[in-house]
Amino acid sequence: MTKETPPGGSPDQSTLRRASLKVAVRISAACAVMVLCLLAVAAFYLMNKLAHPELPAPTAAGTTYAYLDSRDLLEAMIIAGLAGVALAGLVGWLSARSAIRPLGEALALQRRFVQDASHELRTPLAILDTRIQLAQRSAEPDSKQGRELARIREDAATLTGIVNELLLAATTEAPDPAAEPVDLADVAGAVAQSLEQLAAANDVRLAFSAAGRPRARIDRNALRRAILALADNALAHTPPGGLVTISTAAEQQQAVITVADTGAGITGVDQNRIFDSFVRTAGPDGTRGQRSYGIGLSLVREIAMAAGGTVVVARTGPEGTVMRIALPATGH
Repeated sequence: MTKETPPGGSPDQSTLRRASLKVAVRISAACAVMVLCLLAVAAFYLMNKLAHPELPAPTAAGTTYAYLDSRDLLEAMIIAGLAGVALAGLVGWLSARSAIRPLGEALALQRRFVQDASHELRTPLAILDTRIQLAQRSAEPDSKQGRELARIREDAATLTGIVNELLLAATTEAPDPAAEPVDLADVAGAVAQSLEQLAAANDVRLAFSAAGRPRARIDRNALRRAILALADNALAHTPPGGLVTISTAAEQQQAVITVADTGAGITGVDQNRIFDSFVRTAGPDGTRGQRSYGIGLSLVREIAMAAGGTVVVARTGPEGTVMRIALPATGH
């Protein structure tokens, strides 16, 4: 059974609550600025009146005058202003909660859809893996057919891993942090080999280089999916005749993987936002939706962070883009 998340409930409840509080704080801050301005104007007016007092002219007997102390008046204005700010903040918070509630329902529906889709995809993927294994039994491992079947099974395992990552992202279940050290060059080299045909079909050269043998403690399949997502994104945004390079290196206490392309670079969106799900940017002619970064880069960030690392856009421009994954290095 799929675990349902109530609208606005955990894990989205805390996020929506923080968003409501942020809106209330902004409303309170705006009201506070206005109150301070009004108090400053009122204080200036009162000080000016005190500097140039005007005494009333003699009037008929029985006329009564009331005099207000300027300090008492200022204190009353300040108290009234603070009360107004607090009231504005409360009204803003209640209004923000009411406005954000539909967003909470949409997030809950999205999570349920991802969970249901992930569960439904698991069974046919398991059947596909079984059929590939049956086909491998009738093929020699060293033959061309055997090698192609091995690659197909590896790709099917990658797809299964993506489905599992989607399920983890939807349920916010943390992956198992215990993992054996992995040789980054081995995994990156295997990814480059599996993408050779796709790159050739797109008329893009794919190169791999390894400086040393950096190792990091991360799930091997998760690392493969992360590198594959970066490389696939680079191939998608590299024009024919371009070059995509996958490389590994050891830098101080970090094991680093870089994926570089010779595309047009990232434009029309903050570089950090491309690691959000389904980010779209404007194309060269200004049209919307020409470049889409899908959910792959979002999963890359989740995988890197789960292993204690980071993924960033190291460089981007008209000459191309370089993505960089940095993981804590381990010597054994």
